[in-house]
Amino acid sequence: MRCKLLEVLRSSSRPRFLQVLPSNSALITCLTLALSASCLSAYAQDESPKGTEGVISGTVYLPGKDSPASQVAVSLKSQDAGVFRSFLTDYDGHFEVHRLPFATYEISIEEQGYEPFRTAAQLDGPSLKLELRLTRSGPPLAPYSANTVSVRELMIPGKAREEYRKGLLSLAKKELAQSLSHFTKAVRAFPGYFEAFYHQGVVETSLGHEREAMQAFQTAIDLSGGRYARAQFGVGYLYYLEGNAGKAETIARRGLELDPNSADGYVILGMALLRLNRTDEAEKSAREALLRNPDQADAYLILADASARRRNYREQIQDLDTYLRLNPAGPASKRVQEVRDVAVTILNRNQPPN
Repeated sequence: MRCKLLEVLRSSSRPRFLQVLPSNSALITCLTLALSASCLSAYAQDESPKGTEGVISGTVYLPGKDSPASQVAVSLKSQDAGVFRSFLTDYDGHFEVHRLPFATYEISIEEQGYEPFRTAAQLDGPSLKLELRLTRSGPPLAPYSANTVSVRELMIPGKAREEYRKGLLSLAKKELAQSLSHFTKAVRAFPGYFEAFYHQGVVETSLGHEREAMQAFQTAIDLSGGRYARAQFGVGYLYYLEGNAGKAETIARRGLELDPNSADGYVILGMALLRLNRTDEAEKSAREALLRNPDQADAYLILADASARRRNYREQIQDLDTYLRLNPAGPASKRVQEVRDVAVTILNRNQPPN
């Protein structure tokens, strides 16, 4: 089935691109319709004995008055369990990571203007709740970390932060016009608010306004001195939509140099590589995304497309099943189901008679 699911899905609806939604788990979603999916290791994870997995949650605080540290990059890893997760705190500084095997985890935070944070935590029950407190570093400030997203909480006026918060809430409710209005007010109150410019790009992409989205993402890149990885991924995705897969690959790799722990970045890179007919590299990129976020549904779409190109319809179906399990009500799920049905028909047709 040489049908490229990436291309089929492009006609189904606009993607929800790289949205950072304020929720209990600082959810980062990406491209709910660009590709295709399956990884047998994902099924192995689901076969873990009940009672051997739990949840680690917590809140990151800035020093002083217990102000929450929003949009801070947190890394959680356990070599023994083979787990590596990287995620952002939500607006309230909160994070929540599910389906973690019992193990000892190293938790680290690197944020410009603050001392590197390191701690270890033992998960041996259904849940573990943490409070993590940053300590301000003294002058001279350390160079901007390529793996972090600066919040600059003490530099941003309260009005700008409030409009940004309202924009995130509206975006979570898919109220695109309202969210765009709030992000616009945020950058008016603080013209250097590159995070808000980035989210303007997210909304404009969702609305199909690709020129405006490119301008917003580029402004975020310029204001951050080229060090804001998510804006780089935004530009890369827009080049992908334009059909310029070569440039999309270049920009995605540039973003991954800044943030090598971004599952979303590896998904965008995988999409570009598929369009360039570099199937093995695309599959590797998808697996890199799943290593960083096992619930990254769109990575399974890349894997499914790779399996289809190799005429391995059994694995393609497994990939699509995993996508549908992770994202059963997504805007692309109906089309994914249709492609799965075709793959099943082809597989049955190719089965030798009993």
